[in-house]
Amino acid sequence: MVLAVAAGCAVTAHHVDHGVRSDSGADAAMARATAAELGVEFVLHHVDVAPGPNLEARLRQARHDVLPDGVLTGHTADDQAETVLLNLLRGAGLDGLTAMSPGPTKPLLALRRHETLGLCATLGLAVATDPTNTDPTFRRNRIRHEALPLLADIAQRDPVSVLARTADVLRHDLDLLDGLAAEVDPTDARQLAAAHPALASRAVRRWLAADGYAPDSAAVERVLAVATGTHLACELTGGRRVERSGQRLRVVTPAR
Repeated sequence: MVLAVAAGCAVTAHHVDHGVRSDSGADAAMARATAAELGVEFVLHHVDVAPGPNLEARLRQARHDVLPDGVLTGHTADDQAETVLLNLLRGAGLDGLTAMSPGPTKPLLALRRHETLGLCATLGLAVATDPTNTDPTFRRNRIRHEALPLLADIAQRDPVSVLARTADVLRHDLDLLDGLAAEVDPTDARQLAAAHPALASRAVRRWLAADGYAPDSAAVERVLAVATGTHLACELTGGRRVERSGQRLRVVTPAR
């Protein structure tokens, strides 16, 4: 908010109260007071997220569902480094290791977390500390408080800048591969079978994603097996199938 106001932007602050903590209303009140101090319009969103597994992911989705398109977030380089490590542990490929893409909606991605705290301290702004950010139940918190300090000790250097720079380097590679994969027709079995495996896999992912399906590696491999003629068809989630007729592939959806 401070930087956007200083830049002369017309600012509206959005705060999401997930209702997970009994004292979360205090954070909302602080956010509202800060917005008022800066002369910023304030919008409060209430969501209801039940306790249970995958809570962090469900909280993130709940925020995404209520926040407006194009909203600016406060993710920093520290968040970027954590995301790289989290995705690495999940077995992510190149897409996951590029983490968050820089751009207008993530204006602080090149800044460090301590810099944002330092700015608030300099300006005398109150800062809310979410106690769930130290809860070891969440894997990100263990990355933040255990893994990154250990990596810093082992490497004798700051791993955050290294990981953030790695994400940037990989993003350039990803852009190149995406451009080349766009030239491969994923419905042409002969063309798909002849393409480099990295491009063929990426072309299949783009094709299925455009159809509203986020495929895992196993699903991509099954589709490529259909393209090479190893199988005549394969199953996707939701009852969908990829079938081959002659040299063409098509997604068949179940009849309703």
